[in-house]
Amino acid sequence: MISPVLPAYARAPLSFVEGEGAWLVEESGERYLDLGAGIAVNALGHAHPALVKAVEEQARRLWHTSNLYRVPNQEALAERLVEHSFADTVFFTNSGTESVECAFKMARRYFHVTGQPERHRIIAFHGSFHGRSIAPISAVNSPKLAEGFGPLLPGFDQAPYGDLDAVRALVGPETAAIIIEPIQGEGGIVTPPEGFLKALRELCDANGLLLIFDEIQCGMGRTGKLFAHEWAGVTPDIMCVAKGIGGGFPLGACLATEEAARGMTAGTHGSTYGGNPLACAVGCAVMDIVATPEFLDHVSRTAGRFRQGLEGLVAAHPDVFESVRGEGLMLGVKCRATNTDVVAAGYGAHVLVVPAADNVIRILPPLNLTDVEVDEGLRRLESAAAAVEKGATA
Repeated sequence: MISPVLPAYARAPLSFVEGEGAWLVEESGERYLDLGAGIAVNALGHAHPALVKAVEEQARRLWHTSNLYRVPNQEALAERLVEHSFADTVFFTNSGTESVECAFKMARRYFHVTGQPERHRIIAFHGSFHGRSIAPISAVNSPKLAEGFGPLLPGFDQAPYGDLDAVRALVGPETAAIIIEPIQGEGGIVTPPEGFLKALRELCDANGLLLIFDEIQCGMGRTGKLFAHEWAGVTPDIMCVAKGIGGGFPLGACLATEEAARGMTAGTHGSTYGGNPLACAVGCAVMDIVATPEFLDHVSRTAGRFRQGLEGLVAAHPDVFESVRGEGLMLGVKCRATNTDVVAAGYGAHVLVVPAADNVIRILPPLNLTDVEVDEGLRRLESAAAAVEKGATA
């Protein structure tokens, strides 16, 4: 008999009922150090006082009105995002998947209104993840995501991540845009070759294409810059943001330049819940903390400490771990043991990490992690590695 909850997830045998900062409490009362942060969502940890205050105050006033009317909190959050990014305008969504859908529609609409409707194809990359609705899985066209959901949508091409020649070969008279994660998350914390994002920007400019960055996982301070593409010194035309922007509250956004958004006039797109007063109150509270230089400096310092410790962990357990990758607090450890065994051993050590492709475990902790918590996390990962070596991963 099927479960009342659709069995679409292989869930761990853990039920968390409370959280504070980087810690989660299981219904048994046991405490776990959360180095996954809800898959890079809880940027400020659990029950952060500023976010609790924002939710409580807004919930007493107004939850939802729809986008039939002006939403002051939405306007305030849009202004913050525009101030701290390349963008001129923002469309709010409930999730990262929806922000990607908006980006695809925006790119195609741009060429429609500029008299080039034949330009509708979008180039994506192998190993990417842009969500699970039909358009994102069509864009990536990986068997793992697409099997059984065909026929996929037409209009997408794929290139190996980091292969500029392959991208150039795909550009043709029907090409509209390129979408890329500045750092691949689900794909295994994969960073592009030096200069690759800059080369994509130049390729787009030379061919009149739009460049879309998917910063759903790597954005909102996770790499020590507010957005990961800032390290490359380039900007996109359109950018997808979610996860950390709501600090745990469902919220996403599609940011764009005025030029890229020129086709998105009244009636071309919409969302009933997107950008509602409650979500945007939380988003404003997140931005007020995460977008400050002091906070981003903290992320970089903490990341350096964590990475150094992980390098030592790899050296001490060469049969379990192979190497460390990533930027800031978006870290991956390539495993020699099976990564899911390491994750399971982490449950025994009361530390939570997230599996990814390429036999990687992801370490995506709250960005306000303390030095004491970094050291405790490393100690617990050490215990997990020792358990894997002994074959005790259950």
